[in-house]
Amino acid sequence: MASKGQKFKHWSKEEKLRIVKKIVDEGKSSYQVAKEESISSTGMIRHWVKLYVKHGENALVNKKKPGNPLMKYSRRKILTKEEELEYENMKLRIENELLKKGYLMKGDGTIVKFTK
Repeated sequence: MASKGQKFKHWSKEEKLRIVKKIVDEGKSSYQVAKEESISSTGMIRHWVKLYVKHGENALVNKKKPGNPLMKYSRRKILTKEEELEYENMKLRIENELLKKGYLMKGDGTIVKFTK
């Protein structure tokens, strides 16, 4: 189990592929490879192997997580006119989506759940 503040290792596609090829091509077990590579989780390695066998090399590419698009603008003090308009547009789109889901927006920007 992960402890608070623990940093996880980021595995690149090349590292994953090298480890998976040891199992697929050389016939080693996931346990042997985990010991050689000092990896504590054999389940993670087996998952990579399953992805590789089913979908090929491109399945090992790390997926980019979307994150918060508003943070790009909200932390900067000076925005160009175009950036100000993009920021306002994003805020309005988010507000619109929340209103569709039944939330109410107060004048100060706080969100309240609407119940019938």
